[in-house]
Amino acid sequence: MKIRPLSDKIVIKMLDLETKSKGGVILTGSAKEKQDYAIVVAVGPGGRDDNGKLIPMEVKVGDKVMMSKYSGTEVKLDGETYSIIRQSDLLAVVED
Repeated sequence: MKIRPLSDKIVIKMLDLETKSKGGVILTGSAKEKQDYAIVVAVGPGGRDDNGKLIPMEVKVGDKVMMSKYSGTEVKLDGETYSIIRQSDLLAVVED
């Protein structure tokens, strides 16, 4: 199954980052905070301004992004968990 976001929506998959604290303690599921890093898997065509002009998206599929914690709607598709968020919920594109 394939998902195609509408308007200024973006489909992201959360990245599993380090599960140890800075002191080296392994964090259990309840002690971990929700990660705020993700990879973009699908992008809508863009939003529209008040005059109906298309505002292009600033991210593309494959970008690693940071977003506001607890933003978006979580969905399950083919056994995988994704989040659908608005482009305005993104804080930054992470460049390696």
